[in-house]
Amino acid sequence: MGKRDRASNDLNMSAEFKGEITRKIVDFLIEIGIPVVSSSIDGETFLPGILVENGRLLVDESKLLYPGDLLHEAGHLALADSGLRESLGGEVAFPGVIMEPVESQAIAWSFAAAAHIGLDPAVVFHENGYRGNAGGLLFNFQLGAYIGVNGLQAAGLTAVGSQADRLGCHPYPSMIKWIRD
Repeated sequence: MGKRDRASNDLNMSAEFKGEITRKIVDFLIEIGIPVVSSSIDGETFLPGILVENGRLLVDESKLLYPGDLLHEAGHLALADSGLRESLGGEVAFPGVIMEPVESQAIAWSFAAAAHIGLDPAVVFHENGYRGNAGGLLFNFQLGAYIGVNGLQAAGLTAVGSQADRLGCHPYPSMIKWIRD
């Protein structure tokens, strides 16, 4: 099977998902190179219906409470160095890295992804998300107070202010690229 056939086959993968928002998110993730697999998941997971395994998102749609959580978990994978990405699983942690800044960057990444694919940001910042802080995060993003965006800029994924001007690109929440090299 050629690369084009494989990509076509991967994009058809979202047809396995029933929810319109879930399909839209899965199509986007597959398009940018984050593998998503429909799977039956037994046991507890960090986020209901989602398991990260070998750099892939396994999704049990019957247990998926909030499709926007897929964008947040994908953000963690997108922020990992390419050499590390395929080894990640469970509750994603990068070896030797303090994860709090990465968490903020994944939040910013997921907001940008939602905007890019035309989803209401409340899909990501749902009432039960972010340990009760979703409303505050959503409010900050709506005001243009983008936590984590500096890390995305440092990784070459987006640009803000004068750097966006120098690069001739649209500023965050537009992205230069979606996955870290």
